[in-house]
Amino acid sequence: MNEQEILYNYSSVAIVVALFIAMILFNEFGFRIGRFIQARTNMEVKSLTGSIQASILGLLALLLGFTFSMSMQRYDNRSMALIDEANAIGTAILRVELLPENFRDQANTLFQEYISLRIEIGQLNLTMMKERKSYNKKISNIQNELWSLAVSATHVDPSPVTVGAFVKSLNDVIDSQGKRNALLHMQVPEVVLMLLFVVFISSGGIMGYSAGLSGKRIFAPIVLVSVLITLIVFIIIDLDRPKRGIIQVNQNIMLDLHTSLNK
Repeated sequence: MNEQEILYNYSSVAIVVALFIAMILFNEFGFRIGRFIQARTNMEVKSLTGSIQASILGLLALLLGFTFSMSMQRYDNRSMALIDEANAIGTAILRVELLPENFRDQANTLFQEYISLRIEIGQLNLTMMKERKSYNKKISNIQNELWSLAVSATHVDPSPVTVGAFVKSLNDVIDSQGKRNALLHMQVPEVVLMLLFVVFISSGGIMGYSAGLSGKRIFAPIVLVSVLITLIVFIIIDLDRPKRGIIQVNQNIMLDLHTSLNK
């Protein structure tokens, strides 16, 4: 998580509730302004206001689609990174059998501990920086131990078909862990979310203003549209928050790997 980001420190529920309230307030404010200047406008101005309202709502729809696509892509990338890491670890565990016999038990023990740590850190919130730093240090230590074991094994059996295959798979494990960690810190840029929020609130104001010019309050439809858009914004924010929101990457594949190794 980027320490300069502001929104990540707040609950996604609190953000969308604040957005919903802001949109309703701006809608009411726009309605009152529209009613105030209603008598001073003609049909041409009202028609132009309707066109502007349609343009802003179109921009809002575009931004919603664009931002949702960005957050969904990052969620999919994190899911695939977890699968790739689990597959890499599974392959490395299978290739432990290619090591000289006196190295196998130690390698299996280290992999058991490694998987346990990866599962535990996968359940930690990104805001728990001290705890995550501690886990990452333990994970790095196990990686170093496994690498030292692989180097020692190559001195006993330098064949690329046996120990060499294990070394390659171990390198893939380390690379996949680094890739997964990097993807955890790739969120939708906060400036994009801010722009979405501004357009969202502005759309509420222009709809209220347009209703005020017509002299007819359409409160129920406005509330319904606001709720629906707020729900979409909530999904966007939630998808973009690994280890924090309601929608989480399923870790069953790593849990199954841990169970199978214990057996």
